[in-house]
Amino acid sequence: MQTAALGFRVHSGWAAAVVLCGPLDAPVVVDRRKIQLVKIFSYTFRQPYHTAAKMPRQDAIKFIRGVQSDAKRLALSSLRSLQTELAEGDFKIVRSAVLLASGRALPVLEQILASHALIHTADGELFRDSLRAACARCGLPLQGIREKVLFATASKAFGLQPAALKRRIAAFGKSLGPPWSQDEKFAALGAWLSLSRRAIP
Repeated sequence: MQTAALGFRVHSGWAAAVVLCGPLDAPVVVDRRKIQLVKIFSYTFRQPYHTAAKMPRQDAIKFIRGVQSDAKRLALSSLRSLQTELAEGDFKIVRSAVLLASGRALPVLEQILASHALIHTADGELFRDSLRAACARCGLPLQGIREKVLFATASKAFGLQPAALKRRIAAFGKSLGPPWSQDEKFAALGAWLSLSRRAIP
């Protein structure tokens, strides 16, 4: 069975997931998909802290907990399905990576809901947390990579200039066809770094 690495780029309510395997100097994409992390794909659920900000405190807490629970359940179900499908093709995911925003710790709920900037951050972290929980349940090591240093880190790790690195990432998707947007490219680069087992700052 060939070993593989999985990369995630998270958005509100969903994540792009890309799986890479093969030699480190010439990895190939073996799977790419969109993972839905909300039961109803609407603004209400995709932006849970924005929604909660308009609710009484107790209702807000209950609502956010519900979205968190759904996100963790959906993430786990999607990850297990991905593992099963890849196993049928003799691939096993052994490592994973998720792209991070600022990476700063969030304060208590009242402070989050009082700040529009923190509301945006909290929405993203809720869905990243669901993937962290799913990977933990599946025994899959997950490392966080700050998105703003993703290309600089990969350029140094692989000894490639940024322009050459971007060409390599773009080429990963040619055999697959669309979509191969920035989401898939960034997720693939996270997976490649994870595949390399390099230390990530």
